[in-house]
Amino acid sequence: MTGPPEAAREAPGPAASGHGRFGRWRDQTVALGWLVVVWNLLWGDINWANVAGGLLVGGAVLVFFPLPAVSFGGRLRARGLLVFAARFGAELVSASLHIARIAVQPGYRPRGAIIAVRLRVPTDLNLALTAEAVSLVPGTLILEVDRDSGTLYLHVLDTHGPADLDVARERTRTVERRIVRAVGSPAELRRVETDRSERGTRP
Repeated sequence: MTGPPEAAREAPGPAASGHGRFGRWRDQTVALGWLVVVWNLLWGDINWANVAGGLLVGGAVLVFFPLPAVSFGGRLRARGLLVFAARFGAELVSASLHIARIAVQPGYRPRGAIIAVRLRVPTDLNLALTAEAVSLVPGTLILEVDRDSGTLYLHVLDTHGPADLDVARERTRTVERRIVRAVGSPAELRRVETDRSERGTRP
């Protein structure tokens, strides 16, 4: 009578191991893809040479500087990715023009501030993606990431009062929401959407 239950307990072992290997390969592929994207954004031009260089550099980083395992339990959504890319591009242009105006304005000294923004989805992957996306926009720089509390500490340029700080915090949370809409899990998506409806903010 004890034979079948023991066999049933042992049967899932290889399948679970295979799923674990597949999960690690999938996570590595996602990480490599994002490293290639960041590499091309740093160069400011997307071409075959930069893509190849990003693959080489990203592969070297993953091999020689292995990071702690980051599980990707989300789901890629084409519409969310397109919305994120379009709005990120628009904000990149807008922020660049704003910084250029500050640079050429005679006698103007912008004031900076450091703010803390606690994210709704404090996973390692979401912290990394949100921090990277925010840092790539001129005028905002990530100073520190508190992994335990899921908090980003940012330096924001050209602030005039508490209202500007609130705008910067909400802008960071909006970036997080767009990232979750693009690659987050259903549970993570519900979390950010519920928070948005409670706050009554726009997407």
